[in-house]
Amino acid sequence: MATAHLSPALAVSSSRHLTSKHGQPPILAQPGGTAVLRSCSLPLSSRLAASGRGGWRLAAALEPRTAQQEKAEASSRLVLVVGGTGGVGQLLVASLLSRKIKTRLLLRNPEKAASLFGKQDESVLQVYEADTRNADGLNPEMFEGVTHVICTTGTTAFPSKRWDGDNTPELVDWDGVRNFVSAMPQTVKRLVLVSSIGVTKYNEIPWSIMNLFGVLKYKKMAEDFVRNSGIPFTIIRPGRLTDGPYTSYDLNTLVKATAGERRAVEIGQGDKLVGEASRLVVAEACIQALDIESTQGKIYEISSVKGEGPGSHQEKWKQLFAAAESN
Repeated sequence: MATAHLSPALAVSSSRHLTSKHGQPPILAQPGGTAVLRSCSLPLSSRLAASGRGGWRLAAALEPRTAQQEKAEASSRLVLVVGGTGGVGQLLVASLLSRKIKTRLLLRNPEKAASLFGKQDESVLQVYEADTRNADGLNPEMFEGVTHVICTTGTTAFPSKRWDGDNTPELVDWDGVRNFVSAMPQTVKRLVLVSSIGVTKYNEIPWSIMNLFGVLKYKKMAEDFVRNSGIPFTIIRPGRLTDGPYTSYDLNTLVKATAGERRAVEIGQGDKLVGEASRLVVAEACIQALDIESTQGKIYEISSVKGEGPGSHQEKWKQLFAAAESN
């Protein structure tokens, strides 16, 4: 397991086609096989604070990405986000657009994107109307030119108002994921799926309580489908989500959202991690996984704790993911 600190800077945009329109911080070996990375919060801060349980600290200068690097990154990709107006999705879209990365959304209700992200040019953000629960409605045109995909769809574990209109775990977490993954071209460079901790233990207490209506079972079935799809993937399993959803926020407010004091990031493997995860932390982890080659074909659990975090600094995230794999 690896522990570190995170706080991402976010920004957003929207369109049906409808058109709306760094010095590296050390990782410290700790008793019990835990690696701890202490670093700065976002946006691109100039100071790194690192501390292990022994209590020492370190400062290091960090260099932000150059404008040329950001421009090259933005022009070379088209990221499709499924679930882009949900709690994690809206923050993720905001962050992609703040990085000037062309983004496409698949939404049941395209008008919701306009209310969240404002009117955007099609060169920045495209929105297609689609329902992943309906396989026949997933037109191949929706995937044209797409280089990366992030899926953040989901519903509540227990019956709630969100289940209205056949929005159950089986239909959203299983049928929906299976349908859109089946429709995806094999040319996609990376698929990042947001799942949940506890999916491998849904028959065990206390996870079996959360799984009374099958949410963990269906998420695990979706994970297995993705793993066997032949598409390069990364699976992110967050703990209980905090910070948001910011359903009444607009673009300007979303870009200022922060994870409060819980910006430190803990990453593990083997479904052993427990705890809570800031939606901002999860959104940043998904974006980072797109570019960090070592995360391909891997599954990670993630939570957030008090402290500063890696922000959007890729080298810090690389160390976090690598530390999780070494423990």
